[in-house]
Amino acid sequence: MAENSSDKSSAYWRENLKWVGILLTIWFLVSYGCGILFVDALDQIRIGGFKLGFWFAQQGSIYVFVILIAIYVRIMNRLDKKYGAETE
Repeated sequence: MAENSSDKSSAYWRENLKWVGILLTIWFLVSYGCGILFVDALDQIRIGGFKLGFWFAQQGSIYVFVILIAIYVRIMNRLDKKYGAETE
């Protein structure tokens, strides 16, 4: 019985780390890629009078980070239910 619990716990953390890696990769690509690496190409597009590269560097990466936090919460709630790790 203890081994089953250990297997379940390992699977839970493996899946948790997979999602953390995916979400952090997205955040890195948006914040570093759009704000620094691709800024020249993005600056050709304007939003509200501001260049898109500037917008990502100043605001966009923050918005994406907040959205990723909300996505992480939803994913973790689903994982908690799947593996029976819910807290009340």
